[in-house]
Amino acid sequence: MHGLIMERQLLIIDILRHAMRNHPRVEIVSQLVEGGRHRYTYADAWSRVCRLARVLERLGARPGDRVGTMAWNTYRHFELYYATAGGGAVCHTINPRLFPDQLAYVINHAGDRWLFVDTSFVPIVEQLAPRLSTVEAVIVLCGRERMPDTDLANVLCYEDLLADEADDYPWPELDERTASGLCYTSGTTGSPKGVLYSHRGTVLHAMAFGAPDCNELSMRDTIMPVVPMFHVNAWGSPFAAPMYGARLVLPGPHMLDGAMLRGLINEERVTIAMGVPTIWMSLMQYLKNAGGDLAPLNRVVIGGSACPAALMDVLRAWGVRVRHAWGMTETSPLGIVNTPRPEFLDWPEEAQRAMEARTGHAFFGMETKIVDGDDDELPWDGRSVGTLKVRGPWVCSGYFKDDGESRAHDGDGWFDTGDVATIDEYGFVQITDRNKDMIKSGGEWISSIELENIAVAFDGVAEAAAVAVEHPKWGERPLLVVVREPGTEVDDNALLDFFAGKVVKWWVPDAVEFVDEIPHTATGKISKLALRERFRGYRWQ
Repeated sequence: MHGLIMERQLLIIDILRHAMRNHPRVEIVSQLVEGGRHRYTYADAWSRVCRLARVLERLGARPGDRVGTMAWNTYRHFELYYATAGGGAVCHTINPRLFPDQLAYVINHAGDRWLFVDTSFVPIVEQLAPRLSTVEAVIVLCGRERMPDTDLANVLCYEDLLADEADDYPWPELDERTASGLCYTSGTTGSPKGVLYSHRGTVLHAMAFGAPDCNELSMRDTIMPVVPMFHVNAWGSPFAAPMYGARLVLPGPHMLDGAMLRGLINEERVTIAMGVPTIWMSLMQYLKNAGGDLAPLNRVVIGGSACPAALMDVLRAWGVRVRHAWGMTETSPLGIVNTPRPEFLDWPEEAQRAMEARTGHAFFGMETKIVDGDDDELPWDGRSVGTLKVRGPWVCSGYFKDDGESRAHDGDGWFDTGDVATIDEYGFVQITDRNKDMIKSGGEWISSIELENIAVAFDGVAEAAAVAVEHPKWGERPLLVVVREPGTEVDDNALLDFFAGKVVKWWVPDAVEFVDEIPHTATGKISKLALRERFRGYRWQ
């Protein structure tokens, strides 16, 4: 017997339809690529998204066609999210920080028929053009007055295209399982793999995003995703904001510009912001030198890599709560968020801080477990260490155009994250490392993440990475690679002494190497692969 409930499909366009009808005057504010700020409402966005859907139809877009975007966080990119998916095509967000070979690969592998690009990325497309086999036209996201001088074939102006269209559109009633978005992994090993999102998974993920024990989003909030919209849908915020009626602030290309971020937070009254630790460390350094505060901001969601305890302390002193978040391209991406249980509030302050430093707990829709080398599930005791596996309605079940060499999940439907973790009795997960980044010394494992978190708490250390380097006696030993804060001196022996009492003695790195810059992946994470290559054959003193 079926229940007598309406069977309505979960579709992405209905998120914006809801915002247009119920939050029509709520603003989307964008810091533009060319300078200045643009502001309009969800009602305005709806009108332009309808125009854009007609443009795509006139260009010849068919259901399932891939539409590539190479753009910053602005209102035009927001429009592409909705018009593309709403009409039945697939919005392929392309990370411009990938290497040229990777960019050519993902565009060709996706089979993108059109590329919508910001003016700043036109030179990249010019370089790639001879290698792109499926792209029919390049649409530049600007008005006629900003169109660049380019020798690209079949270049169109975004605003010219929209100007000729009506501001309504007969949106199709799609199956909620229809593909809506495509995002490729950063491809640190092998070719990038495409994760193909669905309307159903995206809508469910957005609903979970704003729940009280996830990100606590409401119409009283102004949210600023500093994480790029070309990286896993800016963690889902462009869908969650209109769903919950929150005001949306998009920082354009200024993600590491401390002055710009401080201005946006204060002038636009941002209450919640999202980004990787590098962003917040950069902003804190700016505030330390330039002064000022972040008065409206009350919480930040930090993911991509573990948030150092020292950074959490600085943000806490500014009155900002940190919410650790964990996820992957394959999990849409949010899967674990650290929000405190009520009983934790009665614990001593040190115990509360230790719990806040953990990765967090799964929220409804995401299941977690840890397994040993034989794939047997390990207990949730906070001590057993195993590989983290997850499953849920917004977790990848397979890769786009998979050649059969890799599987997204095992036979029981669990996705192997590649992370090493513990889970305690409260269900709180602690990511201890990536499988490939663990350091095995004398047959025992050392967590690179824990070493890095200790190092960045030392005065004068701006960024640190611990990597495994071959050792003649122990197999591998940890080498600490450090970037100093500008104008400071850091003594390597004093830094190594700082580890005493914080980890067991044999975990302490054997040496420190100071560098001007630590390499990062296309998604802003420290590139351990590049560091291991750089220090291959390192001569221990």
